[in-house]
Amino acid sequence: MKLSVIIISYNVKYFLEQALLSVRKAKTGDTEIFVVDNCSSDDSVQMMCDKFPEVKLIVNSENVGFSKANNQAIEKCTGEYILLLNPDTVVSENTFKVCADFMDANFDVGGLGVKTVDGAGVFLPESKRGFPTPWVAFCKAFGLSALFPRSKFFNQYYLGHLSPDETCEVDILVGSFMWLRKSVIDKVGGLDNSFFMYGEDIDLSYRIKKAGFKNYYLADTTIIHYKGESTKKGSLNYIRTFYNAMIIFAKKHFTGSNAFIFIALMQFAVWFRAGLTLLSNIFKSIYLPIVDIVLIAVGLYFLKNFWSAYYFQEAGYIKSDFLFVNAPLYVFVWCASIFFSGGYDEPVSLRRILRGIFIGTVIVSSVYGFLNAPYRSSRMLIVLGAVWASVAIIGWRFCLHVFRTGNLNLSSDALKNVAFVGTIEESRRGVDLLKQSDINSNIIGTISPAFDFDKKNYLGALENISELVKIFNLDEIVFCSKDVAYHDIISTMVLLKNRIEFKILPENVNSIIGSSDKNSPGELYSGDTRFQINTPANKRNKRVFDIILSFLFLATAPIWFFRKNNFQKNNFLILKNIFPVLIGKKTWVGYENNKEKKLPKLKTCVITPSSAFNIFEPETIEKINFFYAKDYSIQSDWRIIKVFL
Repeated sequence: MKLSVIIISYNVKYFLEQALLSVRKAKTGDTEIFVVDNCSSDDSVQMMCDKFPEVKLIVNSENVGFSKANNQAIEKCTGEYILLLNPDTVVSENTFKVCADFMDANFDVGGLGVKTVDGAGVFLPESKRGFPTPWVAFCKAFGLSALFPRSKFFNQYYLGHLSPDETCEVDILVGSFMWLRKSVIDKVGGLDNSFFMYGEDIDLSYRIKKAGFKNYYLADTTIIHYKGESTKKGSLNYIRTFYNAMIIFAKKHFTGSNAFIFIALMQFAVWFRAGLTLLSNIFKSIYLPIVDIVLIAVGLYFLKNFWSAYYFQEAGYIKSDFLFVNAPLYVFVWCASIFFSGGYDEPVSLRRILRGIFIGTVIVSSVYGFLNAPYRSSRMLIVLGAVWASVAIIGWRFCLHVFRTGNLNLSSDALKNVAFVGTIEESRRGVDLLKQSDINSNIIGTISPAFDFDKKNYLGALENISELVKIFNLDEIVFCSKDVAYHDIISTMVLLKNRIEFKILPENVNSIIGSSDKNSPGELYSGDTRFQINTPANKRNKRVFDIILSFLFLATAPIWFFRKNNFQKNNFLILKNIFPVLIGKKTWVGYENNKEKKLPKLKTCVITPSSAFNIFEPETIEKINFFYAKDYSIQSDWRIIKVFL
């Protein structure tokens, strides 16, 4: 056996399917494929059994981690070479041959990595890395490597001084693609099970070099790594896991002052980076409403003075009490309405922002009549304030959007110009999938992967893709992998990087897959069931409903406590769960999470649809829970609560 490919999977069904399809195209006849499933709940195992019978499948009853799962497969490998491959990758058709030829010609090489790009076609610097000495770790942990990306002194971690287009010797291989010589693994041992996730690639690379072999970065073939699927860099859990892995590495391999300095740096880095991440996450969640509040408040201040002088012909006619009572009330109602309307959700939607301001204006106008006479200054200020809020918020959102993207098209309601690369038949299948996924796009047409094409049915040829993007003002390209080689897909992505978005329609797969950058989760357009309970708006509304209902139950607690009827047991169930729901540990309505693994996760619930309607048949309960998640709305929770009470 020449090659053994090992993929560890955990709840990435569609990405795994695409990875296996690319492996199937790249492998020679002398290749075996192992997939170790770490207790996925997304039907990955069934998918592999149905579509990839050649895969040697190992199914774990729990998530044992990356290292241990790989070792399970390594023990069974019979190949001369072992490839550890992430499930969210796509390899080129020539990748395996190029790597095998290089290793066959260089017997002193123990491990090999390749050129890797993200889902936007941008080179991933971790494709080649240096050994993390205390200084290198310091520069990485405190951002010096990012500030000086091409510096040999400050960016030794990513070897920024070396060209991504040149093959070179490196210290560390990246865990998403590690091509290893089996004889070397037998000598140095497999991955260290002490590393649950992250750090195991550094440890193994170090042991390979310590045993007298070389690690190489090979620039002659390129793969895609949808990095956001496996690395949630914006999370505190990632910070803790990554730097703790570095501490494990230091304790294992460093001695004396080096170990002490490295461990101290990493421990400080955990708190430092975690603090920055926490502040960054907080800032990202509040900076939009904060700026909106300031803009509206400043506008109301000037509008007060303007309207006093213009309409009432007296500069101080509207008293300063307006700024301390009316203005805060108006600002709060408008911003709250924008929030509940989804105006702070991504992507930006002018419709949701304007809807929120309109609803807020109606609420403010209704409340205005209940204010004491001194605070009923002028209804016109409400109208002017609403106009100012609309202009100011949309205006600064537009400036922010242009600064970020250079694109003048702010509205998320604007349709993307999308072209497919492939045959007419596959592009039609892709269009149907977009429709099934409720994705509204402006389908420009189909680009032929061949130079010889029917000009009546195709926009042009793939080799002229740069010109076609300009001519048709394309925003997104979807590659049909049945018709286009992965090598050509990756080459085109690299050519057009940072200009448009890319997605892939895998052969015989009911999904379109892509990713806009390395720090974002992969984007998936699927013809499978879309659960309304998973949308940002419904998640937010469900939480707000839980809080409001909890306060309502709390305010009426004496009534519930003394109410005598056939549902007295239900009364105590409500009372004892008010505070757990209020602090977010539970939700009032949901389904049994531990039984419904195929449905979106919810917090532990107090009431289930089946218990409210006294249904006990497992098959019926399963259907009720499915449709509850699929067609969810606030009205669903309210209807179930009313029946239960």
